[in-house]
Amino acid sequence: IEIDPTLYEAFNNLGKVYIDLQRPRDAIKSFNTALALKPNFAAAYNNLGIALREQGKLEEAMGAYKKAISININFPEAYNNEGVTLKDQGKFDEAINAFRKAISIKPDFTEAHRNLSSITTYDTGDSHFLEVKQLYKKNYFTDEARCNLDFTLHKMYEDIGDLSKAYEHLATGNFLRKKTLGYSIEQDIKIFEQLKISQTELLENSINLKLKSDHPVPIFIVGMPRSGTTLVEQILSCHSEVEGAGELAYVSEFGFKLAVGADPINGICISEFRQKYLAQLETRSNSKKFVIDKMPQNFRFVALICAAFPEAKILHVRRDSRAVCWSNYKQYFTTNGLGYCYDLCDTINYYKLYNNLMEHWQSQYGGRIYNLDYEQLVNDQEIETKKLLHYLRLTWDEACLSPETNTRSVTTASQQQVRQKIYKGSSKAWKRYEPFLDGVFEKLPWE
Repeated sequence: IEIDPTLYEAFNNLGKVYIDLQRPRDAIKSFNTALALKPNFAAAYNNLGIALREQGKLEEAMGAYKKAISININFPEAYNNEGVTLKDQGKFDEAINAFRKAISIKPDFTEAHRNLSSITTYDTGDSHFLEVKQLYKKNYFTDEARCNLDFTLHKMYEDIGDLSKAYEHLATGNFLRKKTLGYSIEQDIKIFEQLKISQTELLENSINLKLKSDHPVPIFIVGMPRSGTTLVEQILSCHSEVEGAGELAYVSEFGFKLAVGADPINGICISEFRQKYLAQLETRSNSKKFVIDKMPQNFRFVALICAAFPEAKILHVRRDSRAVCWSNYKQYFTTNGLGYCYDLCDTINYYKLYNNLMEHWQSQYGGRIYNLDYEQLVNDQEIETKKLLHYLRLTWDEACLSPETNTRSVTTASQQQVRQKIYKGSSKAWKRYEPFLDGVFEKLPWE
């Protein structure tokens, strides 16, 4: 770009890198520059849609995909991304049609096959099932593409009850995903150590608000992914004073280096982090008093959150560790930051890191953290919801008892479950695969 500031392909590629770095606002700027230089650049519109979706701007994302398709009617990636966004909105029939359109244009589009399988229930004679089995026999796929097919076949074989083949494909898909990401648990071990070391300085430099802030109050819902955080957000965002903003990357984007001590820890830096975060939260508030940031892995940054946001509410969701670890291992996460999920031993070791860190935070900030047990919530929803609203100092709202009627968009892996009535027993799903697990969960702290 320095050499040739009119090179629209470079701006498009730069935007894609910003997406990988979880910097969607910078990505949007790059894609808009590319489009200013080349107005009929279909790929840039498609990528712009991806970045807008990352910001929760789903209607704008849909507009970008439709613009890409209007320029190139045979654009399978745009149809696939359109399907993902429709799924976020709970429009599953329309999403299925979009994924099928992508596959009709590009029959070996493995990502679209995986996305379609995630919202389809199969029987042995299903034409899509037969199509994917034939596709799997071909030998020209990359590891990433074959991983998509393995996760697709895992879902299909599970639906028809062949758990042996389902587990075989799940294990292979996870192996390929870990290989593609190049993940090592050692990188997380180091980060968790640094988080503990930095905690003392963060505590010493905590902000003391003398005046009431005009910004919306953040509610941080933290815990392991797949622990029930989406359900809790869905319940709370039914309240008239609460906006559910989904999984926001702002704490990590603006504060990671501060949290691990890579940047100087002082009052000025913490205040700058606070202002950057609250400025972005304001754009997601919809003028509500409380805004939920449901990024589960913000559990790593409790010390930074407590230092920068004395008014914030922190909800820690706990669930049976076996259910959590199995659900993490079973899920294909589109984000690249959850590499521990693709190996059961890594998943268990990461859970232990999480459990240990949360115990440390509890010892330091116990009064700031509200612990919510997922099993108690689904078994006694009204009682637990009333206790939760009391902690948040919110009046009772009957709508919180019907989270399945909440029409807000959900971009997490729980998007189908939270549109159903709350049901019990989901934490026992791992037991179906117990014969294949060789007692691996016996190493977990689950009581």
